[in-house]
Order: sequence, then C-alpha cells, then structure tokens
Amino acid sequence: MPNVLVIEDDARVAAEIKSALLDHGFRVDGAFNGTSGLSKALGGNFDVIVLDRMLPEIDGLSLLTKLRGAKISTPVLILSALSAVNERVDGLRAGGDDYLAKPFEFIELTARVDALARRKIAAEAVNELRVGDLCLDLINRVLYRADKPIELLPKEFAIIEFLMSNAGTLVSRKMIFESVWGYSFNHESSVIDVHIGKIRKKLDPDGLNPCIHTVRNTGFILRAAA
Repeated sequence: MPNVLVIEDDARVAAEIKSALLDHGFRVDGAFNGTSGLSKALGGNFDVIVLDRMLPEIDGLSLLTKLRGAKISTPVLILSALSAVNERVDGLRAGGDDYLAKPFEFIELTARVDALARRKIAAEAVNELRVGDLCLDLINRVLYRADKPIELLPKEFAIIEFLMSNAGTLVSRKMIFESVWGYSFNHESSVIDVHIGKIRKKLDPDGLNPCIHTVRNTGFILRAAA
C-alpha cells in the first residue's frame, strides 16, 4: 500500500484528492503550505508526492528544487492550473516526474499516482544494470567498464541508463530525449548526438570496442562490446 503525500493549499481540492487516493487503496498524508509540505517530504518515507504548483510560503517549484537538492528522489506529480507547454517544461526541469493540469479527472490522477508508485518500486528492485563489461550502479550512480569507474554528468548518466535498460533495442533520438528531458523533442536539435559523442569518448578509450552504435537517420543501439 503506497504512501502518498498531498501538498495542496485548497482544502476542498485536497480533501477530494485524499478521498480518491484512499478509495484507490493508498495511505495519504497532507500538507497545506510549502513550509509544512517540505518538512514532511524531507522527513517522511513517501512513495509519491502530489504537489500543487501554487502554494503559500514556498511555491511548488521552489519546494521541488529544495527536495532534489537534498537528494530526495521520491516521484513527484505536479498539479497546476498553468497548462502551457513552457509551464510543464519548467515543472519537469525542476525535478517533477509528471504534470497534470487543473481541472482534472480524479480517475486520471489516481492512475498517474499508481504509475509513479510502480515505477519507484521497480527502480528499487534493481540495484544495477549489466551489459557485457558495462555495469551501472544505480544506487551510487557510477558507471564501470571492465571494473574501471567512469565519471558521468547527470544527463550522461540518464542517457546511459536508458540505453542500458533497452540494450539490444534500437531507440530513437525522440525516445531518449523524452525519457531524459521529459518534454517535446526538437527534431532539429543536436543535443542527443553531442551527449552521445561525449559518452562514447568516456566509454571507449584506449581502443576498446564501442558499445553504442548509431543507426543512420534513426537512433542508437547499445550492445555488449565484441
């Protein structure tokens, strides 16, 4: 039974969210402003946080930034009346895992919370990924090749995690972009290729056989090195 923290300053909306989640089988705690919400989020063991963007005392995005800065990785569903693409992008960039615009149907909210809870459980069940001589330590966030650690920047780590999770499968640039950045893909952007190029330089020094292969005009495949 997942634990959910609902941080929402509108008492009526908070009560309706709590009722919907309880009916779905979740345990629910609540906070009505950013200060108490942050305190509970930092101190509690929650599986999902439902976070209103417009909060008194500490706004939702500032609260989320503080959480991520404190290394709290609990999945966060942002609720907001601000539904424009740039608003969703800001929320996801701040560390949100999903974004639901108000007004919403409670059946969709519970489905999204359920999906985030399942994702957290699945992530906790796997401590590392292995493909050939590559080992990705998901707990300490370190990549090893042939038992040698490789330093990666956060976006590089996210990309290699996605590629290793889909090892042997062709993944498009759009799939990588939406998994790592979480918003609509700009087909004219070279950001994926730039990051892949940097990762390759770190993975394949000293003549080691490559792990990441480009499929022209399509995407990439990560395979165990030959």
